[in-house]
Amino acid sequence: GPLWCGRVMTGVLAQGVVLASIPSPSTGVWHLGPLPLRAYAFAILAGIFVAAWMTGKRWEARGGSIDDMYTIVYWAVPFGIIGGRIYHVISSPDAYFGEGGDPLKAFAIWEGGLGIWGAIAFGAVGAYIGCRRTGVRFSSFADAVAPGLLVAQAIGRLGNWFNQELFGGPTTLPWGLEISPDRLPAGYEVGTLFHPTFLYELLWNLAAAALLVFLDRRFRLGHGRVFWLYVVFYTVGRLWIELLRIDPAEQVFGLRLNVWTSILVGLAGVAAFVVQGRRHAGREDSVFVDGDRQVPAPVGAGASAAGDEAVVTDHPTGHDDPTDTVEEGQDQPKL
Repeated sequence: GPLWCGRVMTGVLAQGVVLASIPSPSTGVWHLGPLPLRAYAFAILAGIFVAAWMTGKRWEARGGSIDDMYTIVYWAVPFGIIGGRIYHVISSPDAYFGEGGDPLKAFAIWEGGLGIWGAIAFGAVGAYIGCRRTGVRFSSFADAVAPGLLVAQAIGRLGNWFNQELFGGPTTLPWGLEISPDRLPAGYEVGTLFHPTFLYELLWNLAAAALLVFLDRRFRLGHGRVFWLYVVFYTVGRLWIELLRIDPAEQVFGLRLNVWTSILVGLAGVAAFVVQGRRHAGREDSVFVDGDRQVPAPVGAGASAAGDEAVVTDHPTGHDDPTDTVEEGQDQPKL
């Protein structure tokens, strides 16, 4: 019968012990007439919208313009999607260029398959272009967007659940993932439970995002340090989760390519965090390249009776974010 029965957990009686398991959705595609509605696409889009909303709040709290933020996002998102797909195809080429593969499916993004490393690298290029066009500091935007990236990645993993893909090896743990017989890897019996790596990464990313926000507020991090912490937190989680996965992947010296990528990128993140901390203390005085630039306030907000235009200073003070307030003469905590 179908694995998805509107339940979250299902009990299985085995050798007198009640075990629990996580069912997989019976379908990841619904049809509205001739139009297919794919859960994977909805998960990606939902992650993008939530990340944009979070980034907007953080960007304004740092003294930035919401219009500038959306301009940067318009550049970053398409670059990120293209880069993510390119990395996925390069790191898992057999389905497209191997025996029985279909090269045209390399363009079928809606069927799943976005590599985070390519998405971040290409997305950063798009964001840099957007920052140059809007006159804001790239490092400041990277700090603002970092927690939202983790939340977006967490939401996006739900797409892997609906597609019944990228799960880990077999397990007898009470949260093992059920997989449909037609999606089972070769050599595994029907009823085998697998590590729900989508859930592991979802929970890891949400916890890492919360920790990033806390550390940023506690230590007033700036100059790209929040972003580099994001890199470190994500790669640590991705490393151990990647070691659990059993889906086909390119191997380098006996390890999956993404394992090596996690190690190298994570070490680079640690080094960049330390170097930036030694070069720059605290947070930037302004998110703008032109430090004298000001952001116009909403119409009617604080305008004088004489009709003077109200402005909001681009200097991010504690009044923008109460958690950032530091009493006069009080030393800021250092990280």
